[in-house]
Amino acid sequence: MHPALKLALSRYMDAHGGSDGPYVTAVDGFYLLRASGETLPNPRIYQPALCVVAQGAKRVMLGDEVFDYREGQALVISIELPVLGKVIHASAERPFLGLSLDLDLHALREVMAQLDPPPQPAPGGLGLFVGELGEALADCLVRLVRLLDTPEAIPVLRSGIMREICYWLLVGPHGGEVCKIALPNGPVQRIAEALHLLREDIARPIRIERLAAVASMSPSSFHQHFKTLTSLTPLQYQKQLRLQEARRLMLAGQANAVSAAYRVGYESPSQFSREYARMFGAPPRRDIAAHASVA
Repeated sequence: MHPALKLALSRYMDAHGGSDGPYVTAVDGFYLLRASGETLPNPRIYQPALCVVAQGAKRVMLGDEVFDYREGQALVISIELPVLGKVIHASAERPFLGLSLDLDLHALREVMAQLDPPPQPAPGGLGLFVGELGEALADCLVRLVRLLDTPEAIPVLRSGIMREICYWLLVGPHGGEVCKIALPNGPVQRIAEALHLLREDIARPIRIERLAAVASMSPSSFHQHFKTLTSLTPLQYQKQLRLQEARRLMLAGQANAVSAAYRVGYESPSQFSREYARMFGAPPRRDIAAHASVA
């Protein structure tokens, strides 16, 4: 649907080995992805980001919520979320091609301040949504991919392209959702401050009153806004953070299942194993062995 973007991604990846896997680029927060087949669920803590599929399809799971997006569509994430992502449509002949770009909140706020009238925040809603990419936004991303070929130009031109991306997101059909990311004192940013506190020490027991105070909300209001944005309770959110961090430690060879459980705050290794299996589909040892064999 956006052949120029597909071509730009293919050319860059072919010039840099043409293999599967993520490509870390010279633009901070800009990653490219290629996969020649379906992938295992990959846990990740997303920052506010724009994720695009140029070829194939991908699935993102947040708690019990499932979001599929395909060629020509984008996933926009407005707040830190612990999700599982997997490629669900790809082959050697037509590999999955996609990208992820962290959103520049400073640029979003600058652009939003210049809009007359500015978009109005949409009521409620999860902290992520799927929408059509659009030609104007696709053109910005093509230029950003092509910019990678001239690293010396990145410091000069990157900010202009990022502002364009912010503009098209804010004036697009989902501008009411996107603008909530940029509101400095809005619920999204206030909940984001509480999420940062949660991530600072995931082994610490949750105290809703403390999180609510950080977000400048009453405990009941905080709980409501938190669940609306993340689809999770604070306890469920922390559990996902803990399990993802434990998995990262084990995949990196820095801990076994028992030590990982204790490091992220579990008091019972058996409870850790049960909850791990529910989230990742297999107990820790079997899950890590499966990923080691794929690698």
